Amino acid sequence: MKNLHSLLPHSMAATNLNSASIFLLTFALLFMVMGHEASNSGQYPVVVSTWPFLEAVRAAWRVVDNGFSAVDAVVEGCSACEELRCDGTVGPGGSPDENGETTIDALVMDGVTMEVGAVAAMRYIKDGIKAARLVMQYTEHTLLAGEQAAAFAISMGLPGPTNLSSSESMDKWTKWKENHCQPNFWKDVVPVDRCGPYHAKDFLGSSHGTCSKTTLMENIKSRSSHVGRHNHDTISMAVFDKMGNIAVGTSTNGATFKIPGRVGDGPIAGSSAYADDEVGACGATGDGDIMMRFLPCYQVVESMRLGMEPNLATKDAISRIARKFPDFVGAVFAINKKGVHAGACHGWTFQYSVRSPEMDDVKVYTVVP
Repeated sequence: MKNLHSLLPHSMAATNLNSASIFLLTFALLFMVMGHEASNSGQYPVVVSTWPFLEAVRAAWRVVDNGFSAVDAVVEGCSACEELRCDGTVGPGGSPDENGETTIDALVMDGVTMEVGAVAAMRYIKDGIKAARLVMQYTEHTLLAGEQAAAFAISMGLPGPTNLSSSESMDKWTKWKENHCQPNFWKDVVPVDRCGPYHAKDFLGSSHGTCSKTTLMENIKSRSSHVGRHNHDTISMAVFDKMGNIAVGTSTNGATFKIPGRVGDGPIAGSSAYADDEVGACGATGDGDIMMRFLPCYQVVESMRLGMEPNLATKDAISRIARKFPDFVGAVFAINKKGVHAGACHGWTFQYSVRSPEMDDVKVYTVVP
C-alpha cells in the first residue's frame, strides 16, 4: 500500500495531525480502498457455456446467484443439459456408437484446488456430471472409465443401471446400418461385409506398409467431413461464484457412430475445459479426436496467464490446430478473472452463452470463423 502521507490531500498533509486524527483518517482511507476493491466483485457471479443452452445456463445461474459454489453451479448446469438432452448430444438417448449404444463422457474441475473428476465411455449411468463429481469427491483418481465407472457411480448412490438408448437414437442407428454404416470413423481398413468386422489393409499394396505423405493427408482431411454440431457436440461450462472462485464442467454422449470404446475430449482436463483460479477458464466443443491432441483449453489459460487477452488467446489456440488440420471443426471460449470473455472457431459458426449480474437473462454471442 502507498505511504499514508502520500494519500493525504496536500492541505492536510501540511497540517500537524495528532495520533487520534491519523488513526481515524487511516481507517477512512482503508475503508475507501477496500470499498473500491469490493466494488469490483460486482462482476461476479458469471456463467459461460458453449452453444445457446439457455436452460442449462439459467440452472447454473440460479444456484450460483443464491450463494452456492462454482462447482455446485457447473454440476447443476450440466445436469440440466443432460436431462434436456441438449441437441441430442448431451445426456442419454443420443449419439449411438457402432453397436447402437449410448455412453457418457463428463468432467468437473475446481479451479481453486485444481482437483478434477471425470468419467469416460461410461455405460448405464445417465448422470455423467454427477458421476464425475463423485470421482473428484470420493477418490484420489482423476478419471474412471467404462463399465467400472458405472459400477462406481452406482455404489456411490446414483441410479442405475439404465438403458441409455432411446427410440430416436435407435432409429438413427438403424438408418445408419441401412446406409452400409456410412459415415464412420474407420480408415485404411477393409470390411468383411458392409458393416465390418474390419481388417487392416496393406496401404498402397506395399509389402512394407509404407505410404506417401499425400495419401496420409487425404485421409486426415476426409476425417472431419462428417463432424457437425448436431452429431458431435459438448456442453462445456465455466462459472465464477460470488467469491470469485471458478470451476468448469463438461458433459457429452460423444461422436455419433463412434467405434465402441472411443473416448473424446470431454473428460480430458485441458482439452474440453480448464480452470485456474489465478487466471480464468476455457471451454471447448467440436471434433474432440483432433482437438484433444492440442489441449486447447490449457493453451488458452496459459496464454492468458502470460497476459494475452481472451480474444487473442482463443484465436491463437484455434489457429495452432488449424495449421495442422485445416479441415477440423471446433471452437473455444475463454473468460479471465476480470470477467472479460471471447470465443474463436474454425469450420463452423460458433455460439456461446453468458449470464452476469448486469444482464436480465442469458445473452448469446455469435462467433464466425
